[in-house]
Amino acid sequence: MKIFLFLSLFLCSALTAGQTVHILTVNGTINPTTSDYLRHGITVAGQAGAQAVIIELNTPGGLLQSTRDIVTAFLEAKLPVVVFVAPQGSRAASAGVFITMAAHVAVMAPGTNIGAAHPVNAQGEMDSVMSGKVTNDAAAFIRTISERRHRNVQWGEEAVRNSVSVTENEALALGVIDLIAPNRAALIDSLEGRTVVIGADTVTLAVKGAVIEEHPMNWQYELLDLLSDPNISYILFLIGIYGLFFELYNPGSVLPGVAGAIAIILALYSMQTLPVNYAGLALIIVGIILFLLEIKITSYGLLSVGGVVALFFGSIMLYQNDDPMEFVELSLGVVIPFVAATALFFFFVVGAGLRAQKRKVDTGELGMIGLEGTAFTSLSPEGQVRVQGEIWSAVSIGGTIPKDVRIVVTEIHGLQLKVKQLQ
Repeated sequence: MKIFLFLSLFLCSALTAGQTVHILTVNGTINPTTSDYLRHGITVAGQAGAQAVIIELNTPGGLLQSTRDIVTAFLEAKLPVVVFVAPQGSRAASAGVFITMAAHVAVMAPGTNIGAAHPVNAQGEMDSVMSGKVTNDAAAFIRTISERRHRNVQWGEEAVRNSVSVTENEALALGVIDLIAPNRAALIDSLEGRTVVIGADTVTLAVKGAVIEEHPMNWQYELLDLLSDPNISYILFLIGIYGLFFELYNPGSVLPGVAGAIAIILALYSMQTLPVNYAGLALIIVGIILFLLEIKITSYGLLSVGGVVALFFGSIMLYQNDDPMEFVELSLGVVIPFVAATALFFFFVVGAGLRAQKRKVDTGELGMIGLEGTAFTSLSPEGQVRVQGEIWSAVSIGGTIPKDVRIVVTEIHGLQLKVKQLQ
């Protein structure tokens, strides 16, 4: 009997020795970087023979195309995908609803919520026709997911059409999720022996005692995720413009030009991943052009006012979109300070530089022209003059100039001045 028990324990340990569960973490908006990270993580887990991949999720929403890519990866996964809305206080809002409901097993921690998937426009209300189109599209998307995962289709559509949001207990009672787990350990225990359908097969989860492998975003993903933030993209774009203008007005500075070029390239990369409104981008450029014209042209502040207005409205329009589930927003807390800083930058910094370039030269040979002095000797036409306390050899260009008469310098050739009598 002891031998049999020993063999049974040995067999069980042998069967679980190589079992692993991969943990992925999403804490922020859904964007192309998030999509790449999750799809890569699922692929790696499948290649490693993991029993399951658990995605710990906390998101306010994100981009439509990225959400669809993630949902597709879940539906085509060759191993069980578990979405765990955690830790406590987290949410699966907007795009997070679709992602959670697309998992093989949907779990929430206590004190979390899910819902509010109604299509939104980050910059304002959509017209009724567009709103109807995007709402119907999102509703069809959530119905497809709910039917595939045998979840509450009616609630999913309500979340889209009426922005319904529920707690973890309500979600469990409504059949939106499968489990509630206070922590990761409790989740692993609850998953043991649970069956999920993958393709045409039914798979039984055997995760108890499995090795937990955490696969957080590496520094490359974190950097790309940071660049996908619309506020960071906006800041980089303006910094790039500042740097390039510094280089143009002070050729040879090198550092502003290099920094500006890098910032512009990073901003353009970021804008490729975001729903940029090119009318907003054009307004920003027009605003900066108006600031430059104010420096060159006397408009009594009208061009400056136009520049501020164009820059402000271009900024708030920059990431306007009409797609379902989009959560892309440029914070007014970023826009207003940067609009004010840009206006001050062109009014004072660039303006002062241009005024300095136009200022009369008052040093060196060119600085002598226009200076007044006194004839130290009679000039007929050559003689000497006193200018700024110094005695200079001079030539009169207007006839004889008597001694002690006031003169003005008109030209300088080497150490000899050309002067004329001051009228």
